[in-house]
Amino acid sequence: QLQLVESGGGLVQSGGSLRLSCAASGFTLEDSSIGWFRQAPGKEREGFFCISSHGASMVDVDFVKDRFTFSRDNAKNAVYLQMNSLKPEDTGVYYCAASATVQAMCSLRDRRYSYWGQGIQVTVSS
Repeated sequence: QLQLVESGGGLVQSGGSLRLSCAASGFTLEDSSIGWFRQAPGKEREGFFCISSHGASMVDVDFVKDRFTFSRDNAKNAVYLQMNSLKPEDTGVYYCAASATVQAMCSLRDRRYSYWGQGIQVTVSS
């Protein structure tokens, strides 16, 4: 079964940190473009970070502002998103996504991804 499973969300105070994990089964994340998306309450899902299988990345600088760090562990077939200096406006459901094919460039548009995590709630209190 091809799937992504997310973990690590929760409730944190403003200024705090969370680390989201996204583990794949049934396919190899190293061969995929990876995207991270956020859906804020009442809004559409938006991408804020992606990296292609060739290592090219795109970042929504206005949103990330050097607060978030992406990493991967190929041995565990997982990727991670370290989120620091969290703000109440970061609240939302966070999704990881992966492409079904090798891509030179990634995209922040969700239609480019075939596999999606279940979504995980991140709530930042003021």
